Amino acid sequence: MKRYIPRPRDFAPLVRLRAPEFDATKRRLAAAATIEDLRAIARRRTPRAAFDYTDGAAEAELSLERARAAFRDIEFHPTVLRDVARVRTGWEVLGGPVSLPFGIAPTGFTRMMHTEGEVAGARAAGRAGIPFALSTMGTTSIEAVRDANPHGRNWFQLYLWKDRDRSIALVDRAAAAGFDTLLVTVDVPVAGARLRDRRNGLTVPPSLTARTILDALPRARWWFDFLTTEPLAFASLDRWPGTVAELLDTMFDPTVTVADLGWIRARWPGKLVVKGIQTVADAVTVAAHGADGIVLSNHGGRQLDRAPVPFHVLPQAVAAVGGEAEIILDTGIMSGADIVASVALGARCTLIGRAYLYGLMAGGEAGVDRAIAILTEQIERTMRLLGVGCLEELEPGHVTQLTRLTPLKLPSLNPSR
Repeated sequence: MKRYIPRPRDFAPLVRLRAPEFDATKRRLAAAATIEDLRAIARRRTPRAAFDYTDGAAEAELSLERARAAFRDIEFHPTVLRDVARVRTGWEVLGGPVSLPFGIAPTGFTRMMHTEGEVAGARAAGRAGIPFALSTMGTTSIEAVRDANPHGRNWFQLYLWKDRDRSIALVDRAAAAGFDTLLVTVDVPVAGARLRDRRNGLTVPPSLTARTILDALPRARWWFDFLTTEPLAFASLDRWPGTVAELLDTMFDPTVTVADLGWIRARWPGKLVVKGIQTVADAVTVAAHGADGIVLSNHGGRQLDRAPVPFHVLPQAVAAVGGEAEIILDTGIMSGADIVASVALGARCTLIGRAYLYGLMAGGEAGVDRAIAILTEQIERTMRLLGVGCLEELEPGHVTQLTRLTPLKLPSLNPSR
């Protein structure tokens, strides 16, 4: 091979100097290519108790692990020689338009993760053209979320409390504020055993103890923001001095039945969605009682450990009630490919909880924007590689659910069979 001494002009095409980015938050977020990257940033910047509240699940955390494994086990079947120069990622969900087939899930105590909290999520959702759901356990009022996202789609998530008058008051406030959809969560008769929270001694708001002070040393910015901004307030209750589990057990009503959906349906003027459905039989039941939508969800693995994987239940639920109620999928979503697969198998929309919170913890409102941008890029790329130009073209034939766990068929306990 003939060699020669390079000349200065030979280097010119190779030089790609960029202006330095002095904003550390922008620099970190720009380097994040996946939701997992945002999670890693969030873990470094957030106190352990707050991060673990977001990141953790119930007991051995098997439900969450299995939900994520189900998405990793997707096999896609692309079609080729299709014009995918443009892809359309929006359609109608629950009577209104969305620009992307996902929304921000209701999350509790959100300002504990970052002081911008639900306001950051609502603003980012409004810009992206996706729904934002406020939790009963949220740390921003119904009216403040409306003001943060005045022209977007705001949803309210309701827990049925022992104090029914308090529940009705929240429903009426959400309706008055223009929220268009009510998500009634039905899988929390009591709190799940969230062992990370118990071991961390999590309180709301976080307490200053010897342990948390030591944990705060490398996370001084979080504590500075927390201590110099408005104290935590809630969408629906005053301060609480105990643990999260004690709060949930004090509030939530284990006597709730499907009959309770009736008075909510009569009171609520918008779309009614039941969240926390994990079996086809329950999907059929709530659809028959007037639900406009059903969220297949095991609460992000935060309630019953070893619960069904919602993504596995999706095809059967769509077959059973897809003509009566729209199906929304929740739990385990960490990429745009997960969202595309869910839509292909019949979900009208999906919800992201942790994925949004990782962005929030990583960089506040800008971090939520980055999380949405990552998912958007992944959705568009996955659709193009599958050879589809719009959501309507996605179909079950595009996806195979590979399974690691298969039910063991046991002999009948009835000797006559």
